[in-house]
Amino acid sequence: QVQLVESGGGLVQAGGSLRLSCAASGSIFSINAMGWYRQAPGKQRELVAALTSGGTTNYPDSVKGRFTISRDNAKNTVYLQMNSLKPEDTAVYYCNIDLVEASLKRGRYWGRGTQVTVSS
Repeated sequence: QVQLVESGGGLVQAGGSLRLSCAASGSIFSINAMGWYRQAPGKQRELVAALTSGGTTNYPDSVKGRFTISRDNAKNTVYLQMNSLKPEDTAVYYCNIDLVEASLKRGRYWGRGTQVTVSS
């Protein structure tokens, strides 16, 4: 059974920074792509950062230059460094990991989400 546990959310003033972490545990054979999504009230879930196994990153224009995704392969952990936060960044943030389990079953797994609130 694979589990993703997120941490690092909270309340921050506009212009501040937060670092989110998402650790994958369980019977994992390998990890492929990793990403962070967010969902604000009344809005659809959207991608905010993606990182391929080859190290290629992808960000939407709304966060480019402010957010940075990274990974620690030894810890099966993905991070999201968020700088220059804006009130419109307020949302629940979810990590998503594409991995292969020890049974060689491949799947995409979601964390339960962590709240990020940016006050003006």
